[in-house]
Amino acid sequence: MAAGKKKKEIKNLRTGTFARGFSLAKLGLQASAKAAGNAVGNLMASEAAQTIRNKAHVLEQVALLTKEFGQLKGSLMKAGQMLSVYGEHFLPPEANLILKTLQSDSPPVEWDEMRKVLNRQLGKERMNELEIDPVAIGAASLGQVHRATIKATGEEIVLKIQYPGVDKAIDGDIKALKKLFAITEWLPKVPATEGIFEEVKIMLKQELDYERELEQLSYFHETLSGDARYVVPRPYRAYCTRRVLAMSYEEGVPVDSEAVLSLSQERRNAISEAALELYFKELFVYRKIQTDPHFGNYRVRLKGKGKDQLLLFDYGAVRELTAPFMARYKVMLGGLYWDKRELFDRGAYDLGVMEESDPEELKELFFQLCAAIVEPFAEEAPYDWKQNDLPKRVSRLTWDIVKRFPMRAPPREVVFLDRKMAGMFTFMSVLGAQVNARRLLLPYMKDVKSL
Repeated sequence: MAAGKKKKEIKNLRTGTFARGFSLAKLGLQASAKAAGNAVGNLMASEAAQTIRNKAHVLEQVALLTKEFGQLKGSLMKAGQMLSVYGEHFLPPEANLILKTLQSDSPPVEWDEMRKVLNRQLGKERMNELEIDPVAIGAASLGQVHRATIKATGEEIVLKIQYPGVDKAIDGDIKALKKLFAITEWLPKVPATEGIFEEVKIMLKQELDYERELEQLSYFHETLSGDARYVVPRPYRAYCTRRVLAMSYEEGVPVDSEAVLSLSQERRNAISEAALELYFKELFVYRKIQTDPHFGNYRVRLKGKGKDQLLLFDYGAVRELTAPFMARYKVMLGGLYWDKRELFDRGAYDLGVMEESDPEELKELFFQLCAAIVEPFAEEAPYDWKQNDLPKRVSRLTWDIVKRFPMRAPPREVVFLDRKMAGMFTFMSVLGAQVNARRLLLPYMKDVKSL
């Protein structure tokens, strides 16, 4: 078996309490010193000079954090990834830009360390059944992936192996992160930002539960097996444990690769429609949302003649939605789809994203924001997901609300859905999709039209 491309590896993964605590303390002191130095430098600077200095200061801080996050893995790195998704509305643009590199530039851990995890989890007998490539084909914040072959059958599988000790570091990391971001002053000092860190903690503990992920992977593999547009890896339960997830190896190319982007408009539209239809099924039919939208969780298998397939990976971030929540969410969405303001308001009040006592100006701005977000579904015609300024308009409206009104934490389910919707918009935009999104959503909105 050919080895993957060799990347610089981490020799010593700092997951111990003392090692992580020391690294975080050092990082906090460095960030604090830089912040103090920048403040002193700004005392005598002109407004224009302050702007330049502040941008350079942010870049310095983020570069420092990014490097350290990659070494510490776990909560810290995942927080950077998650904040890069929410960061469009909370972080300085320079900070958000660099944090996004955490999604694709994570160094793997040396094979000797990962082999120890496998030996403990699988045992000698099962290890002897496999021929494992020591070069990781993927590395993330919580674990990394290695290809393997089952010797007896020749079947190619991948092993997703959890980094040692990351599960024990979560609570301490989150506390340290709050202090760290307070020093850098990236997040607004309002109660709502507490919810962001809580979501990080919830998501981390969920994604470290490989037994739960196995069940979600099995569910989606079975549920989508009858639709040729999708490929979900088949789980291999014989090699799955609390820290190891085994599944079939599936070949494909990245969504944003030249091979995909150079396809005809018709083929890119078909891939885009498949992704959007799956999102609606997850939301309205399965009530199970894969909430991690970055491109590492998708591949495309090119087959030609309109038969290209969407490969779907990573079911550690699946969020299950209750029927009562979905009923309220659907009413709010239906109000936007059918242009019924009273219906929208009713759903928003029931969800708790708006309150009847809110100022009328805030209600109007929030309605405009939501209407902008669902703009691709407003007209019975193909929407060009790339040639528009919708992200900028949404960002401006969001900032207008944040600056003028006290923030409050929305329901957690809404946060996850917003995150997935933002990811879907990016997916469609990168592919340059031109599809009738309103038509795809219509089957799920018919029953709320008469409300």
